[in-house]
Amino acid sequence: MEPKDNLKLRGTGVIALPAFIQSKFPDRFAEWMNSLPGASASIHRSRILAFEMYPVYDALIVPTEKMCELFYKGEEHGAWESGHFSASYALSGIYKVFFRFGKPQFIIDRASRVFSTYYSEGTLRVIESSSNGCILRLERFPEHYRVVEMNVAGWADGALELMGKKERTVTITRRGTKGDPYTEYVVKWS
Repeated sequence: MEPKDNLKLRGTGVIALPAFIQSKFPDRFAEWMNSLPGASASIHRSRILAFEMYPVYDALIVPTEKMCELFYKGEEHGAWESGHFSASYALSGIYKVFFRFGKPQFIIDRASRVFSTYYSEGTLRVIESSSNGCILRLERFPEHYRVVEMNVAGWADGALELMGKKERTVTITRRGTKGDPYTEYVVKWS
């Protein structure tokens, strides 16, 4: 699928994917890198700068799809796992400590601000929030990608894990990729 938009992703979101692959599949990292076509290969063979903006299709969508093909038998669960990994990878130092001791509602309520620092377009809104769950809605994306839907779900799960929540679920109840006007996540923890 060729992109129909100019959606961009900050380098911090791009860097996590090769770090995940190196961590989980170290012996096959070169195989993944060699599978990347043109623009994707160019991005991932260069030094990725954390605050630079990259085209989401070439920097994340294609490379994640290739990872899923190679290491997950084509299953999109790999996008979830890389999103889960990126929650811990992207948060370092004082932020990781804050996540460890912060209350989920406080952090979830700031999800939209965090999301807007990663993506050039689209919003992640908190629709409902309680002491043991929330509903998040991914809206206004110029083009919906299953990889992004799964990656965001994995990131939410990883963030809850960082907060020490052993009992947690993240369920995608509506999908922009299936014609819904937005993607919705029901997130629960105890």
